[in-house]
Amino acid sequence: MSARKFDLSSNLIPLPTQTRLTLSSSAVRIRKNGIEFCSAQQIAAWTEMTVELQSARDDRRIHCTGVVVACNGTRHAGFTVSLL
Repeated sequence: MSARKFDLSSNLIPLPTQTRLTLSSSAVRIRKNGIEFCSAQQIAAWTEMTVELQSARDDRRIHCTGVVVACNGTRHAGFTVSLL
């Protein structure tokens, strides 16, 4: 019988840093399972985000936390980010 030690350092995935955004209500599309918004920069999938939405009617704000599940587009046209 033999035993060996596996090198797990090459299999580790770095966790993305948390990102914070402030969006107006006109910049956000609210969907059944989350929100979509446009971004000038690409945001990696599985990035945890804290989003602060401001109402169009008054100055109340809503704080939300979510995870990016999709980011489609190009750097020239912009990116559509889906947050769950």
